[in-house]
Amino acid sequence: MEKWIQGDERIDQLIGHELKIIQSPSVFSFSLDAVLLGDFAQVPKHNRAKIIDLCAGNGVVGLLLSKKTTSSIMGIELQSRLANMAERSIQMNYLEDQLSVVEGNINDTLKWIKKDSIDVVTCNPPYFANEGTSIKNPNSHLAIARHELHTNLDELMKVTSGLLKMNGKAYFVHRPDRLLEILDAMKRHRLAPKKIRFVYPKENKEANTLLIEAIKDGKDNGFRILPPLIVYGRDNEYLPEVKEMLYGKNS
Repeated sequence: MEKWIQGDERIDQLIGHELKIIQSPSVFSFSLDAVLLGDFAQVPKHNRAKIIDLCAGNGVVGLLLSKKTTSSIMGIELQSRLANMAERSIQMNYLEDQLSVVEGNINDTLKWIKKDSIDVVTCNPPYFANEGTSIKNPNSHLAIARHELHTNLDELMKVTSGLLKMNGKAYFVHRPDRLLEILDAMKRHRLAPKKIRFVYPKENKEANTLLIEAIKDGKDNGFRILPPLIVYGRDNEYLPEVKEMLYGKNS
């Protein structure tokens, strides 16, 4: 296994999915949000769809989706170190025939991917607006992953809409305090929100994450708010639904 890793990297198991992934404490380690997105996103089981994962990080969402479909999945990641980690994880799991990762800025995506050609887009984007007063992480890798230094919500929705076929679906994980911005940006770019699910750290706490599905050129009716997802019980252990996402059905 040592041949796959560099520097302070380690190999973690995605236990419930029989996958391995390369992580680094100083560069990038995926969070529960990525697992939530991989579970929430609905992708065709067949091999004829085209799926794009924007802001791919170390490739965890693509890896998770590979267990739900036989279609091709392409990750797009700005940071070369993260794209390289994702590439090595794909190779380590022998998924090169299905998964790929491209290093690039998502705002340039439509220069090399045909417009209106993608069936599903997923994205775990930077959550924090790039405001002069916001405190950035001194680690540049983490700052880019968490703050809108190289893209923003409007650009993200514009690119997503440009990629998707009519009636193609998009899935995002984000923060509830930006929901109104998300909905405004979706409307500007022909994305109709269809489902939303709020995620709560514990019962009686405020939601700290949201999952949202949109359809390109979808109708405005039929919007659904799904049952809440609560992560931890009173004993600070994962509740059954989240535990299954992380460790599989027999956990």
